[in-house]
Amino acid sequence: MSESASQEDPEPSQENGKEDKERKEEATEVEEPTESSQSVPGSSALDTRSNVAETAAAEIKSQEIHLEGQIKTSICSMKDSNARVSKNLVVRKPAKVIFNLDPTALNSNLEQPWKKNFFERLEARAQAMQQKIIDKDNLKKELEKKTEKKLPRDNLAKEWFNDEDMTLNTRAYLLDKLLPTLVPGVEKMLMQVEKKQLWAEVDNTTKFNPINHLGEYLMRNNPYYIKDSGMSGYQRVMRDVTEDLKIHVPNTTGNRISKMKESIKQKREQRQCIKEVKVQVANTRKQALQDQFSEWILDPKGMIPLVVIQNALHEFFQNPDFQLGACCKQLDIADSMEPRLNKAEFTEYISSHIADFKSEMFEKLLKHLCHCADEFQEVIKTDMRRQMFVALFLHCDRGKVGFLDRQRTLALLETFYDHSSKMLRSLLRNPRQWPFIEFEEIDLPEFWGDMDNQKHIYEDFDKVLLEMNALLSEKHASKLLETPEDQHNHDEHSESTLPEQQRGTTAEQEPNRTSTEEPEQDRESTGEKKPYRESVTEQETHTGSTPEQQSSRELIIEQRPHGDSVIEQGPPQRVSSSEQGVNMESTAEQGLHRESLSAQGQHKGSTSEQGSRRESVREGRPHKESTAEQGSHRESEAEQGSHKRSTAEQETTREIIPEKQQDSTSQSGRGSIFRESKISRKATSYEYIEISPQEERTQEQIYEEELFVSPEMQEEVPTSRRKDYLSETTKKESQKDPSCEKSQEIEGKSWSGELLTCNWKMNYIKCEDEEQANSLLSNSRFTDLHSIIRNIQSYKQVEGRSAFNGVSFNLLQFVQLLETFVGEDAPLSVSETLTSFFKRGYVETKEEKLGGLEQTRQNASRARRELLLEAVFQKWDSAGSGFLDLKEVDELLYTYKEGMEKESMKKAKLHIQFPKPHPGQEVRLSLKQFQKYIESVVSELRGNEDHVLESVVEFLMTTLERSHIENLRNCARRKWLYQIQHAAETSGVSLEPVYTETFNALTQDAEAHGNKKISAHISLLEENQLLPDRGEALLRNVACTLDDAPFVLNRALYRDMKGISFTVVDEGKPIHVPQVQHHGNIFFWNHSLKKSDQNGSFLALPLQDVYMRVFGVMAVDTLRDAKKINIFVPHEIRFYQGVANVFSTAYHYVHSREHILHVVITGIGWLCDITSDITTITTYFIEPGPTQDSNYVLRNMMVTGQRGLTEIHRNPPTIFRKTCIFRDFLFKCSDSSEVVLASVCGENHIIIPLRERTGKALGVLDFNIGRSKMLLYREFKDLQKMMKVVQAACYEILGELSGEIKKNYVLEIENVGEVQRAGVLFFRIMLQELQESLRLLTSLDFVSLLFYDYNLPPEFTSLSDSKSQELAANTKLVHDILTGVILFIHPELEVSGDFRNWEKCKLYVKSYLVENICDFDPTAKNVQVNLQLIGEHIRDHSRIEVWKFGNIVIECLYHWAHICLALMELNKTASSALAPPLPSRTDSCVYAKMPKGNVPGKC
Repeated sequence: MSESASQEDPEPSQENGKEDKERKEEATEVEEPTESSQSVPGSSALDTRSNVAETAAAEIKSQEIHLEGQIKTSICSMKDSNARVSKNLVVRKPAKVIFNLDPTALNSNLEQPWKKNFFERLEARAQAMQQKIIDKDNLKKELEKKTEKKLPRDNLAKEWFNDEDMTLNTRAYLLDKLLPTLVPGVEKMLMQVEKKQLWAEVDNTTKFNPINHLGEYLMRNNPYYIKDSGMSGYQRVMRDVTEDLKIHVPNTTGNRISKMKESIKQKREQRQCIKEVKVQVANTRKQALQDQFSEWILDPKGMIPLVVIQNALHEFFQNPDFQLGACCKQLDIADSMEPRLNKAEFTEYISSHIADFKSEMFEKLLKHLCHCADEFQEVIKTDMRRQMFVALFLHCDRGKVGFLDRQRTLALLETFYDHSSKMLRSLLRNPRQWPFIEFEEIDLPEFWGDMDNQKHIYEDFDKVLLEMNALLSEKHASKLLETPEDQHNHDEHSESTLPEQQRGTTAEQEPNRTSTEEPEQDRESTGEKKPYRESVTEQETHTGSTPEQQSSRELIIEQRPHGDSVIEQGPPQRVSSSEQGVNMESTAEQGLHRESLSAQGQHKGSTSEQGSRRESVREGRPHKESTAEQGSHRESEAEQGSHKRSTAEQETTREIIPEKQQDSTSQSGRGSIFRESKISRKATSYEYIEISPQEERTQEQIYEEELFVSPEMQEEVPTSRRKDYLSETTKKESQKDPSCEKSQEIEGKSWSGELLTCNWKMNYIKCEDEEQANSLLSNSRFTDLHSIIRNIQSYKQVEGRSAFNGVSFNLLQFVQLLETFVGEDAPLSVSETLTSFFKRGYVETKEEKLGGLEQTRQNASRARRELLLEAVFQKWDSAGSGFLDLKEVDELLYTYKEGMEKESMKKAKLHIQFPKPHPGQEVRLSLKQFQKYIESVVSELRGNEDHVLESVVEFLMTTLERSHIENLRNCARRKWLYQIQHAAETSGVSLEPVYTETFNALTQDAEAHGNKKISAHISLLEENQLLPDRGEALLRNVACTLDDAPFVLNRALYRDMKGISFTVVDEGKPIHVPQVQHHGNIFFWNHSLKKSDQNGSFLALPLQDVYMRVFGVMAVDTLRDAKKINIFVPHEIRFYQGVANVFSTAYHYVHSREHILHVVITGIGWLCDITSDITTITTYFIEPGPTQDSNYVLRNMMVTGQRGLTEIHRNPPTIFRKTCIFRDFLFKCSDSSEVVLASVCGENHIIIPLRERTGKALGVLDFNIGRSKMLLYREFKDLQKMMKVVQAACYEILGELSGEIKKNYVLEIENVGEVQRAGVLFFRIMLQELQESLRLLTSLDFVSLLFYDYNLPPEFTSLSDSKSQELAANTKLVHDILTGVILFIHPELEVSGDFRNWEKCKLYVKSYLVENICDFDPTAKNVQVNLQLIGEHIRDHSRIEVWKFGNIVIECLYHWAHICLALMELNKTASSALAPPLPSRTDSCVYAKMPKGNVPGKC
């Protein structure tokens, strides 16, 4: 301290000395003031300047003297303090670590007082010096101003300015060095000449030499030696000219400074210009956003929820094309609907997130906001519909049991569907088809062989599609005709050739199909016609399409027969002013779309057959039909019919735009294709009536008239175009018509401002476990269990999912079922009609109500029992081992009521199958086994079971005495065990988080409860393929603690090596070695470890699955502990057993999800190869939320494109419910565990749940079918087949995981390994399904195929060419399929060549053929078939060809043959093709695709 102070002392004195010297120099330059400028008005400019300067200098000097005194005083005080410090001992104190403090406040407290004072005085001194310089400059400027007043400027000197490059340097030098002195000298010389009059007299004797006079003047006025006595006006101007001229001299300081100033000036102007432009753009954008605010549906206060706007921005930022992920991270989406925004707040909030957007991106955002505004209107409409259904459920649930009967609900839906009009049925979905009925409710022959297109979920969907394709082809052909004569001939010819055109269009509806037998000219003619599904993909780019083509496209592309049609009322809605180029369709055009769909024939035969299953339910409800309702419906029809003409008149009054502008409109409208179908969506009221055949015919005539009138009306009404805010060509705002403002009502109903979906769980979902837990916590009888019950409830995740049981519907499932039935396009009046119909028709008997109440009571009692027994089990198992000893449990139970119930308890043990005893003859009970045992004991005791159970639990609770330390230790260990399982559930199908949490639990428990430092590693059993002579299996170290990674990780332990791990594997019980240095059979992975350091304990625990099979070893040691003797105590060993048990559960949980993903990949590959209309397939898994009180989330595991290529995400993205207001269909599916059909942004989705064995959804599959309303019936059935097999595989995988079912090995390839088994599980289950379907067929089904022969009978030779070709193709199909199947069973036919002779092949089609097919194992080693030969027979025929043939035997055999070929090919490449392509967190994205050639093709 003293040295540092002595080094700092001279610095102030040196500075003071320099300042004194400067002040002395300044004092010599400035003279003493003699007279003030005010007292002597006629004083010179120099005197004035001296006077002012001296006054300022005097003031500054006095301030400096005062400041100098203060500094000296501070320096002296510093010296004194330093002297005092140097005399004492200085001790460095340790730094204090302070958390959660402001660093600025902390630094201010640490600053010393002297330093603060020093800096304050130094700052004051610097400010004084700066002020001194400013005063000097101001004084100089004032003197110059006064001089200019006395001596005017002589602008004659400006003639010296010339920036010519040749003389620039010379001129600048002369003006700077010579001319300022020479010009006054010449002037003086001339004045002397004039004074002496030398210019007038020739003979003047005066000795005057001008040269000498000029030289004397120059010497006397040398600027280097003589002070400036003043400047004339000419010299002043010359000085300015010199300064201006120096700027142009290159490579000079002035030149560089001028350039810098010019550059700075330009940049300043540029920044100012940019700032002005930004302000102008910001104002324009704010105006556009304010106008866009009116597009949204507002609450009664004129505000919109903040979460809705955040969702709209989130979807826009998440678009991968825009690359705005950074903006998405800044969004903190609200958790409730409470925060609201008005117009100003709406504008400011969006502006704050898009400040850096370019104009193009802002225009895209405006379009996106317009789409979201329309989607939000649909969200509100859907919410209104769901509120109706919630009220209906509460009305029908009169007993308040919380569920309704499923069969009665479906029966009422079938009745409502059958008695609805054609137009209404075109909007509704058939309740007799999937997804309303489950796969298990459909007979196998019907499921696999039903090819009736009339049984589609939409009535006559395939028929409508066929007719629209024919209509498109006919219109396209008619427009190609040039002359009227050709047109007339074509009209006459079309009547006779219409059936042939329809057949041709049938062949065209599958764009990928090719026929080798079709003539060349037919292919050319059909090639000229654009199939409908091809025209769908080209709609956006085809700008010159006619209104007729657009109308026909809209019918199938969107397939949205909305309530609005040509019969609807009301003015057309205004298009958003902030979206550019949206093509609006006329009302007549939309009416054509909807009526042409609703005018199709009604199919009732199939529905009546399928409805026989529920006839008994419907018979109990009398059918009532009100004639008043029919009359009111007829009146509404008449009113709607009278309004058709007014609607058409409104359409004709629209503004007609020139062709050029219309073309640009069509181009700009491509970006807003999603908005077209929702702009003019209005309400049309429907009534539930039964229409007589005569009225039905009248309605069909009306629809046909409109069908012919609408196209002509559409041709007269061109598309109108909007102006955009930011368009450069549009400078003036158009006047807004108040009547065109977007209506704030939805079908005449105002929005209340609340969404039911956001408060769904809070208002309607009841958690039985939570209610029973609260009841137990309020019961003082179980005080000792309260803390355990709280912990159990805190570890349980918030559940919002409903379990599907096939018997009843809860509130979520009932609302979702009715919403699926009604659809999104039906107006709210349909929902109101359905609601009133249900209120009249749903009637429960008294017995059913009592049964429902009893069921509710049993559910509550079951939840209470499970919670009580789990709490007792955890208190008993204080070490956290996860099991109890049966002997210990019996000893305690036998003391109940002093042993009076001992015999009853022994009797209860006879009805329970206990697990096998462990090697130590110890029978361990898990939690489920303990609950089952206690419940069986309670059932044998006398009295009410609930009361008896509570008394038994109370007895166990009071008998089990645990200390406070044991309770705290138990609580901490339960938390660590829970974190292991939670890591598995939230890992995104990865084991790395599970390993991490497992080692955390081990190390934390060792430090907290054992005072040890441990090391641990986990090794799993593997098949020894490289070195089989060292043993059939090896132990691979897959994870370890961080310090042991260089020595342990990825190392293998063989049987011929030292160690006790294989002993643990063989015996299945843990082994504890207290001192490894004395054991002699311990293998040390760290070979560099000295023998003296090989001290510690070692514990090896087996890892077992639910079948008690050992699959690995978990080892824990204390070799890194400094203590020489540090053994594991019993409670630590039991806890480590619990860790091993929980790790085993978590390990198999992750692997079960991996196997499910593998099955899904296989199923998706099979489906994508036979369908073409599925755009993408996204697979989601359900996981717990990030916090304990949050809802579950969805993880996007993989996405499959249209080509079947699956992208598996490395780190699956997490999807929260609060970010899915516009796409809540995923959470609707997972909430209700039901299939959801949804439409978002013009794309239709089929969302199907993957269910657990309990009925809850574990995942979701999202099938995006693009702009088609629905898949064709063939593809729809193939989707059902794929999902049924995938769901069955999930049930089997999860059942084997939980131990509910035993592993079922059907094929030989399944014995290879678990991973390979998951790869073939999909094909094995599908093979079993097909075999079971073939068993249910009769012999007549096979005999009918034998009549197909190449030698056609004479009566078939007279058929037309098309029919004969069709018959020949069917014959070849039957022969090839049967021959291929026979070659599987009888491969010897290939050697004899009999397979080419159909007459001989027919002999093998016998009764035992089906038995051989059902017993055939394509992966067996003894199966030797020619795959190439069979493939030539099977794969030459497309999936569509088999479907059109329409025979159930050929359908089943075709799929069976393809599955066998796929399994045989997978059996050849089992090592590569069956491995699951699942990435770890360190891998990049993995792409998976099934091998080609193993599944049927699309065409």
